[in-house]
Amino acid sequence: MFGLETKDAKLLLLVVALTMLAPFLLNPFPVDSAMAQFNAGYPDLMQRFVIFGIFAIGFNILFGLTGYLSFGHAAFLGVGSYAAVWMFKLLSMNVLPAIVLAVITSGLFALLIGYISLRRSGIYFSILTLAFAQMMFALAYSVLTPITGGETGLQLALDDPRILGTSATAEGNIPVPGLFGLEMRDTTEVAMGVWSFTFNVGYYFSAVIMLLAFYLSIRIFRSPFGMMLRAIKSNQTRLNYTGLNTKPYTLAAFVISGMYAGLAGALMASMDPLAGAERMFWTASGEVVLMTILGGVGTLIGPVLGAGAIKYMENIISKINSEILHSWFAFLPDGFEDFIVAIIYPFVGKGWHLTLGIIFMLVVTFLPGGLVEGGQRIAKLFKGKKADANGPKGKTEPAE
Repeated sequence: MFGLETKDAKLLLLVVALTMLAPFLLNPFPVDSAMAQFNAGYPDLMQRFVIFGIFAIGFNILFGLTGYLSFGHAAFLGVGSYAAVWMFKLLSMNVLPAIVLAVITSGLFALLIGYISLRRSGIYFSILTLAFAQMMFALAYSVLTPITGGETGLQLALDDPRILGTSATAEGNIPVPGLFGLEMRDTTEVAMGVWSFTFNVGYYFSAVIMLLAFYLSIRIFRSPFGMMLRAIKSNQTRLNYTGLNTKPYTLAAFVISGMYAGLAGALMASMDPLAGAERMFWTASGEVVLMTILGGVGTLIGPVLGAGAIKYMENIISKINSEILHSWFAFLPDGFEDFIVAIIYPFVGKGWHLTLGIIFMLVVTFLPGGLVEGGQRIAKLFKGKKADANGPKGKTEPAE
């Protein structure tokens, strides 16, 4: 199916189901309930899930397959955003040309940076990519202000010379990004009893792009090219001794990964037509590293899970304040209620990074394969219990 093996096809169908049904799956609690705080089915957050999922999928092609750890991948995210916004300003508000330009531009930057950085490996490669990203951040923040907008960012304006579109709407407002008449911000809310579900054009457009990116990553992982990248990760020195030049393969992986990042940046600009230098800062590069490791380096679905987990904590757990905690534990005696809130509060709200750090530490220590390994262990546990319940099927235990 789809040119994939059965296992990969099932995984793709699972991801399709999760993304298409996300408005239902991410809103499990009634709107008026105390647990509605944990609902994540609103457009902005759902868009972040899939966009950063694309970013992490692309990073995993480089880090997961070749073992080359880049600390500067956010540079391509920022380049993609800037290219998309310039396309909106100069050509039209259609998101497709903006995405194409962003991917091409990011790929060219990745080709240049990768060609230089890949002359070194290990920590030296990581430091080189970090240096390039910080240089690009500094240029975007100050030197290239006429092109990037400096610290205020690159934004749309009413006087933009848009060739294939209007500079202003009939109401005198700036046009919004769209796709052949469909605006990315168009949203429909459906109420079903005590539940409310939101369906957004921008989310589903981004979700379809993510599914295509995920499918392409599967094909890369299973291709001879992917096998060569795994061989490079396993023992690049041995491959060099055989006379094989590995640099074209690592450079190709770096460029593909950068193009994925540019695609994510273009989608960010398509959802909110603004590009700022902060998207290129080193913390953004570190975030995608955390997403990939948390989900499972070298796995197919792991980076998507890691991106979703971190963005969920950033947007949901960070909003839990002391008032919400007191409302949850109001049934307890006053003194005991204050005690419980005092214990939990440092781990939520502004302290959500502490919770993330603890989770990351536990995953690295006990689940080196990330969340994917955790899911595999749980699946094996249930399979083992089912096998025990069915009894032996003609198999004998070896003598000790």
